[in-house]
Amino acid sequence: MQLQDHKIALSTICIVTCWYGKYPWYFPYFIKSCAFNPTIDFIIITDNEEFISAKPTNVKILYKTIDEIKKIASDKLKINVNIDYPYKLCDFKPTYGFIFHEILKEYDFWGHGDIDLIYGNIRDFMTEEILSSHDIISSRHDYIAGSFSLFRNKNEINTLFFESRDYIKVFTNPEHFCFDECNFLFSELDNGASILDYPNNIQSMTYLVKRAEADGKLKAFFDFIIIEGVPGKVKWENGKIIYKNMFEAMYYNLIRFKKECKVPEPIAEIPNVFSFTPKLIKF
Repeated sequence: MQLQDHKIALSTICIVTCWYGKYPWYFPYFIKSCAFNPTIDFIIITDNEEFISAKPTNVKILYKTIDEIKKIASDKLKINVNIDYPYKLCDFKPTYGFIFHEILKEYDFWGHGDIDLIYGNIRDFMTEEILSSHDIISSRHDYIAGSFSLFRNKNEINTLFFESRDYIKVFTNPEHFCFDECNFLFSELDNGASILDYPNNIQSMTYLVKRAEADGKLKAFFDFIIIEGVPGKVKWENGKIIYKNMFEAMYYNLIRFKKECKVPEPIAEIPNVFSFTPKLIKF
């Protein structure tokens, strides 16, 4: 009998990002890093019809106005939601698996992400072992990361946000509540506090996940597998993020770098190797 090569099928993953307005200078770098993750799909929901140079096939653009998103969310959630400015969409990230069900239904995992980051090799970190044994996966150790978190695509997980006593307040109020993460308890959680010790705060997704995990309703993964800040000595090389030529990370979050760096001149093609030094990208 002839032996057959049995390859393990990869769990399917789709990362959703909503972006409104002109694409920023770092967008081509983001797109380049997506291209080096061909087994993962990236959906960008936007009203920007600008041509995207060198867009790989795994990056899919879905054109919708904020008003269209607002109607979809209102219809699905059965409340009149408030999305009067793009940043408010951060509060709605945990709902994407529910309100965009028709778009995401074929995937094993869906996630929410941002475009102000450069991906390394996602599958080096989101291994089949981790995916098979967890329902929710955060790229931070202390809270559900708005920049990248994954959710098993099943109803109990996609509707977890409904368990918050505050979800109607969050979705109908123009204020930004950091609902996708931890309701601004960054310092407290970074210093080792448990979010369950703050029951009077808005019940954010981190609160809901930690509570559900404590009750044995799901399995969650928290680990710091990214690089943030302006550390320097960060290199992107052929699809990998490398720090100090020693450590690999899943992505580099540009949240601080983009504010402090010297904006590089546009180039025709992003090279396969570039470095982030304090305030500068070097080729």
